[in-house]
Amino acid sequence: MMSLAYDRVYSRRREVAFALHDAARLLKTYSDHRARELDTTRAQWAVLSRLQRCEGAKQSELAEALDIAPITLARLVDKLDAAGLVERRADPNDRRAYRLYLTEKAIPALSTLGVLAEDIMSRALAGLDDEAIETILTGLATIKANLKSELHSGACNK
Repeated sequence: MMSLAYDRVYSRRREVAFALHDAARLLKTYSDHRARELDTTRAQWAVLSRLQRCEGAKQSELAEALDIAPITLARLVDKLDAAGLVERRADPNDRRAYRLYLTEKAIPALSTLGVLAEDIMSRALAGLDDEAIETILTGLATIKANLKSELHSGACNK
């Protein structure tokens, strides 16, 4: 029979998963709400932000980085292209692929979205000092590294 101390230790560890999930879900919901203030969606915002970090990515690479289906990304890019924020350029090495680039029109949009992101996160992190934020970032980086290691080791295929 398991001891009560064993259950408490692992219950607190499992509680981290619930807390992470709930915080991420609420952040997504709040970000969706706030993105509408700028007549955009959180999904479009994510595409623009990720593209800002890796401009010239193939659509397939960007879809993978955003963890969305390629067809979903294609629809998002269609909308962003129609709005004049993103352009597709043929990949010089692969006739079947396109690379994605931000347009000049995207620069002020990303600036506005950046201000919104700072506001959202200042509200989400209210009451936490810089040391607490660093602790959270370090812990999340460790969790991410652990899970990536497990995925790459094939542990979930056993």
